[in-house]
Formats: sequence, C-alpha cells, structure tokens
Amino acid sequence: MLVYVHRHMHPSTLSARPVLDAVVGTASQRTLFEYVHDDALLSLSFVLNIALAGLTILAIVVLARGLTDPRARLITVSVLLISVVSISSYTGLTSGLTLSIVEMPPGHPAAGRTTAGEAGVLIMWGRYLTWTFSTPFILIALGLIAGSDWTKILTSVALTIAMCLTGLAAALTTSALFLRWWWYALSSTFFLVIVYILLVEWSAEADLTGTADIFDTLKLLTVVGWFGYPVLWALGVEGFVVLDVVVTSWGYSALDVITKYVVTMLIMLYLADEPSEIAGGPEWGRSTRAIVATDD
Repeated sequence: MLVYVHRHMHPSTLSARPVLDAVVGTASQRTLFEYVHDDALLSLSFVLNIALAGLTILAIVVLARGLTDPRARLITVSVLLISVVSISSYTGLTSGLTLSIVEMPPGHPAAGRTTAGEAGVLIMWGRYLTWTFSTPFILIALGLIAGSDWTKILTSVALTIAMCLTGLAAALTTSALFLRWWWYALSSTFFLVIVYILLVEWSAEADLTGTADIFDTLKLLTVVGWFGYPVLWALGVEGFVVLDVVVTSWGYSALDVITKYVVTMLIMLYLADEPSEIAGGPEWGRSTRAIVATDD
C-alpha cells in the first residue's frame, strides 16, 4: 500500500516534501511539546511572554478609553497589534506548533547533535513569525510619533519584513554552512538600513515635530534591543553554539519584553494626554472631505 501511494503521488508533492520537512521537521508536536515543558526554564521563557502580552493588551485597552484624536488612536491600534501577534506566536511556541528539530550542515558546531531522540537542534522558527508580523507595527508607531511620511514608514516596514524572513532562511538552511551565514549577512544589512532610518531620518523629523524627548527614549530602547537579536543568533544554537537553547530562548524573550511591552507602555503613557505634537485633528486620516452645505 505504501509503495502504491508513493508511485501515485504527484511530482510537485514529492519535490515539496524536503522543504516541508525543513520547516516543520519530522518530530511530532507532542514530542516537541513534552521536550519544552520537561525543561521548566525553557517553558517559562515562552509562558512568561504570553502572560505579559495579555497584560499589555489589557493595559492598552484601559489607557486608550479616553483617546479621541484619530492619529493617537492609530498609533494605539498599531502597538496593540504588537501584543496580539506576540500572544499568538508564543502560544504556537508553547504548543510545539512552531518548533522544529533541524539537522545542521557539516562544519556547524552543532552538526551531529541529537535533540529529543532526533538528529538536529531545536529551532524556534515561530519567533521569526513574531518578528515578521510585529516589528512592522513597532515601526509604524515610531514613524508616526516622529512625524514621518508614509513613504519612509512603509519602506522601513518592507525592510523589516525582509530582515526577518532572511533571518528565518538563515535558521532553516541546512544545505551548506556558508549559505546560513550569507542569509545572516543579508538580514543584518537590512537591519542596518532600518537603524539608519531610526537614528538619522526619524530623529531629525522628531526634532521638527517636537516629539524628540519621547522618540529618543523609544529609539534607544528599540535600536539597542534589536542589536541583541543578531548577537544572540550568532552566539546561540543557530550560530556558534556558545549559548545553549535555554539561554538563547531567554535572551530572545528578554529582548521581546523590552522592545515590545516596555516600548508599548511608554508610548501609551505618552498618548494618554493626547499631546498636541502628535494630535492630527478630527479630519486627520479621512479619505474624503466633509461636504459643507451652502445656500445658492
């Protein structure tokens, strides 16, 4: 029966199978779930972020009740979606849905290792989904606070998506060691362009807008925190394996706390009084102008 099925599978299905195995792996979700929760520290690095994301969502709802300015409300929605993405993504990690055991290529320090009885190391690729969908909302909020235009904001969003996806490619590439580091170099290049936008372009615009005080704090937390991600990648199980899986996971989780929840709360506390520097007025964001009736 197995031979019959194999011979009658569509060629496109056969060719797609190695790609699917590279992403989801062959270990069952139950195996990965048990592996994570058998280690209390590893488990807590996921569960803690679910709790903090939930608390952040509740705090945003409370702080946003009195907001009426459309620009302030758009920034609020943007930071709200950061935690919405995070709580969903960390649930995927906690359940084993977005974890895989990936066998490293020859020459990698973890080549030949086994995890949960399988060849390879634990790759938390669900984190890349978190970053791909949450970092754009961070940049939208920061860009709006700086008073930037939508061209620069959307450019930064496109670059951060490219940064996260090339980072994911680096984590999942098993064909050759140099290709993993090539993807890493591409991701780092996109990251440095985003840093330039934050530190140079948007800083200058925040000075003109009058939001420099709050923006300087937010950009420093964001930039310093974001620099930690490629450093952890290089030192963790995906790179030189100086740090083990648990330490790497806690490092990523700690950086998420700073760059997502702490940044979000600072923004919400700033927006609570609807400062004039970010207020857009009742007509801001409308796609059509109000029709004013006049006498003939």
